[in-house]
Amino acid sequence: MGDVMNLGRLLSDMARRLPDRPGLVWRDRTWTWREIDQRVNALAAALRGLGVAKGDRVLVQSRNSNQMFETCWAVFKAGAAWVPTNYRLTPPEIAWLGQSSGAKAFIYDRGFGEHVDAVRAGSPALGHVIAVAEPRAGEHAYEALVAKHAGAPSFEEDVSYDDPVWFFFTSGTTGKPKAAVLTHGQMAYVVTNHLADLMPGLSEHDASLVVAPLSHGAGMHMLVNVARGARSVLLPSDKLDVEEAWRLVARHRVTNMFTVPTIVKMLVDDPAVDRYDHSSLRQVIYAGAPMYRADQKKALEKLGPVLVQYFGLGEVTGNITVLPPALHTLDDDAPDARIGTCGYPRTGMEIAIKDPSGRRLGPGEKGEICVRGPGVFLGYWNNPEANAKALKDGWFHTGDLGRLDAQGFLYITGRASDMYISGGANVYPRECEEVLLTHPAVSEVAVLGVPDPKWGESGVAVVVPAEGALPREDELLHYLDGRLAKYKWPRRVFFWPDLPKSGYGKVPKHLIRDQLYARGELSKEQGP
Repeated sequence: MGDVMNLGRLLSDMARRLPDRPGLVWRDRTWTWREIDQRVNALAAALRGLGVAKGDRVLVQSRNSNQMFETCWAVFKAGAAWVPTNYRLTPPEIAWLGQSSGAKAFIYDRGFGEHVDAVRAGSPALGHVIAVAEPRAGEHAYEALVAKHAGAPSFEEDVSYDDPVWFFFTSGTTGKPKAAVLTHGQMAYVVTNHLADLMPGLSEHDASLVVAPLSHGAGMHMLVNVARGARSVLLPSDKLDVEEAWRLVARHRVTNMFTVPTIVKMLVDDPAVDRYDHSSLRQVIYAGAPMYRADQKKALEKLGPVLVQYFGLGEVTGNITVLPPALHTLDDDAPDARIGTCGYPRTGMEIAIKDPSGRRLGPGEKGEICVRGPGVFLGYWNNPEANAKALKDGWFHTGDLGRLDAQGFLYITGRASDMYISGGANVYPRECEEVLLTHPAVSEVAVLGVPDPKWGESGVAVVVPAEGALPREDELLHYLDGRLAKYKWPRRVFFWPDLPKSGYGKVPKHLIRDQLYARGELSKEQGP
C-alpha cells in the first residue's frame, strides 16, 4: 500500500497549532507542545545518529515519566518500531522481549540495570543502550543526547501503511509473549476510531489523567489525547495513590481517563472520591476485564453517567466493541438495560461468532469471537504458526468465547484458553506452572484463575509434592521471586496428593476448580 502519514506527525501538528498550550504534566513540571516536540525531535535525531534506521526496533523499559512519554514519539518519527515493556517483568522475561524483537537500541529507566544485562546477554543485535538515569560504562545518557541534539528540526521518516510503528507484546497459551505488529496506517485508523467512539468532542481544552502504564492501553489513549491537543497528567509515582488521583482530577479539571475495573473500584470505594470535585469528568473509560454489576452501579452513583466500556485486545488495539455512557444504566429493569454486555461493534469493525469449523453463527449462539476491519494488526512478528491460527479466513480470531444478540450487542461467555484477568492484566497460568515445576519439591502443578472480589480474578495453585517432599506455601511463592512478575503469582497454594485427570491424561481445570469449592478450600464469595 502507498505512503501514509507518519504517526509522529500528530505531535508535530500540535506543536505547530498549539505551541504554548500545556501538553504534559508530571509532578511539578508542565511541558508545552512546543517543548515536548523540541525534546522529541532531539531524541529522534540522536537515535538516527546512533544508526537506528527505519524498521529497527527500540526496546523501552520505563515507568511513566516525561521521558517515557517522549520515547514513543521519537521512535515513531524516526520510522522505527517502539517496543515498550511491562516494567514489572523480571530480567529473564525482558531478555526474551529483546531477543525476539531483535531490538537495536534499549532505553531504560532507573533501577533496571539487571534487565539491561539480561537483554545484552541474549540479544546480539542490540547496539546501543540509553539510560534515563546515570549511565553505566558503554551506555549513553538520555538527557545528554537530548541536549546534544537540541534544536534539531522536525523530521518524520516516510512510511507506508504496513510499516511497523509499535510492537505490542501479548502472551499466548504457550506462555511466551508474542509481538503484535501495529502499523502506521492501522494506528491512524485506531486513533480516529477512539475519537469517534470513546471520546467524541475531545479538544485542547480537555485533560486526561494517566493511571496505567503508557506501555500498553494507556499509551494508546495518550496518542488519542495528543491528536486533539488534550494534555496528559501523569501520576507522580508508579504506585496508585487514590487521594492524589482525585486531587489531580480536581486541580486539572480532568475530563477523561482510561483504566481497568479494578482501578475504577478502588477510586470510587475510597472516601477521597467525596472530598474532591470530579464534575469535570466526561469519560471514565474501562476495559481489560468484566466489571461486576455492583461495582458498575456504585461508580455510576458516585461519578454520574461517565462510564465507557470497550472490549478489545492488543492485536486490534481495543477496537472490537463500545458501550457508551448512555447505555450504562442504574436500573436493571430499564428497557434498554443490557446487563453483562460489553457493547456493540466499533465504527468500521465487524464482529462474527464462529464455530470450530469457521461457520458463522446466528444471534444467541455461542462460539469464538472473531473480528475484521481496519483496526486489525499486521500479524505477529516472526511467528507464522500463530498468524495462521489467529488470522485465518480473513478474520482475527480472539480466542474468547461469546454470543451476539439480535441487535448486535456482544456478551463474553468464557475463554478458549485458561487465561485469566487479574486487575486488568492478562495472566497465563502456564507461565507460572513452568516456573513452579522447576522447583525440586514440585511434582505436578495446576494454576487457575478464580473469582476475586478485589481483582476480578486471581490465581491459585494446586501442587502435588514430589515424593518425600514437604514444600510450604511461603517457600514456593518465594521461589517465584525474580523468576516471574509478581502480578502473575498465585495468591494461594494448595497441596493435593494428585490432580484429577481426563481420559486423555489432561488436567481439566474446571474439575480442579469444582473440587476446591467442594472441599471448602475456596469460597466463591470471599475469593482466595
